[in-house]
Amino acid sequence: MKLAITGKGGVGKTTLAATLARLYAAEGRPVLAADVDPDANLGLALGLSEEEVNSIVPVSKMKELAKERTGANESNTFYKLNPQVSDLPDKLSRDVGGVKLLVMGTVDVGGTGCVCPEHVMLKAILSSLVFRKDDVVIMDMEAGLEHLGRGTASCMDQFIVVIEPGARSVQTYTRIKQLARDIGVTKVRVVANKIRDDSDRDFIRARIPEEDLLGFVSYSAEVIDADRRGASPYDCAPAALEEIRAIKARLDAM
Repeated sequence: MKLAITGKGGVGKTTLAATLARLYAAEGRPVLAADVDPDANLGLALGLSEEEVNSIVPVSKMKELAKERTGANESNTFYKLNPQVSDLPDKLSRDVGGVKLLVMGTVDVGGTGCVCPEHVMLKAILSSLVFRKDDVVIMDMEAGLEHLGRGTASCMDQFIVVIEPGARSVQTYTRIKQLARDIGVTKVRVVANKIRDDSDRDFIRARIPEEDLLGFVSYSAEVIDADRRGASPYDCAPAALEEIRAIKARLDAM
């Protein structure tokens, strides 16, 4: 199973990604969670301390490794666009609660993009994740839609769009579904987060096709408190955990 968790900023993508990863790991499944968000918080949501998170060097900052794998150097403007990287997810990941955390980071680019060695290595690693046939791979994507234009998540089996009960969030789901189809991803599911009452549920059901809706996660003070303390919702928010467990069960049954 290869999942890309996406949506607009602040909707709860990282909470869902981390909790699903921990739930699969608790079943004894091999799980690799890739943090592809420049504002990398997946480690905290999985259960690492701030000090541990700050000690992790994102793959995008490993310039010497990128040069080694692509064959790039100061006098060589030509380098491999398909470097061998299949060993790197295991070598560079950090174990958290049975989950292998891989902090990808991002390459700062301007203009039309970047074909620097770091970018090439990042994309190659992301593409290699699809070949981890026995693993559950969960990618916590950056906010917005730019990654879809780049095809960053095109190797995933399906997208899960996290939305709130609001028109802008629903519009984001609609646009992601359209763009996902353009890069060959036909399965786009929805998790509605920060649900307060039945009127919020009705709002979502009226706008999201039933076959796309995985479930609801209630607005939770426990999740907010866990975030303030830098703790994992998996360990500190039992009500949200059970709602996400039900979402996982629906996901597994599809």
